[in-house]
Amino acid sequence: MTKAADETKWLTAAHEDYLKAIYVLHADGAAVTNSALASHLRVTPASATNMAKKLDELGLVAYTPYQQLELTLAGKLVALEVLRHHRLLELYLHTKLDLPWEQVHAEAERLEHVISESLEDAIAAALGNPTVDPHGDPIPTKDGQIVELGGVPLSRAELQHPYTVVRVLLQDPDRLVYLGSMQLYPNTTVTVLARAPFAGPLLIEVAAVHHALAHDLAESVIVK
Repeated sequence: MTKAADETKWLTAAHEDYLKAIYVLHADGAAVTNSALASHLRVTPASATNMAKKLDELGLVAYTPYQQLELTLAGKLVALEVLRHHRLLELYLHTKLDLPWEQVHAEAERLEHVISESLEDAIAAALGNPTVDPHGDPIPTKDGQIVELGGVPLSRAELQHPYTVVRVLLQDPDRLVYLGSMQLYPNTTVTVLARAPFAGPLLIEVAAVHHALAHDLAESVIVK
């Protein structure tokens, strides 16, 4: 249970998963409907609706039938704290335990609900109070602040102009392995050399090596 949750109600891991999912969907610019939430969490729409109603009763979500879900301030604070746990764990597992970036999300999902505040503080200190996780996702501060990094999808980058990867909007292990094979990690320099029409593949250059990258994957790589 998170500290933020203790200030409202005793919450289960399932409650926290839903709150985090609502926050992430909203931050990604998606319409936060019951069906979108169900798809994100891989549950039935009926289950998503039932949980939305429970979270509304707890004062953590504003639920209106057939309308988008909105987090209350209390719900947002819980979501941000769970997200902080998750992204700190991802970075710790990656940098201190050498787990590859395609594995850390699933491990952090298991651990994010059970770490204590003192362990959270120790992990943050051991990592030098970081601001982003291995995928470039921003890590909320302890007081619930989060800085969005901006940038544009690689699919919209100017041709023949070097960019820096700042974020990868994927958690699928196979796709992360594939992007990793091209060295498309945060802080990597990448140049789009050519772009096929009609959402065709991009020809990119990373570390003097050329690769063909599908348009949909390029949409998920955020650059500056």
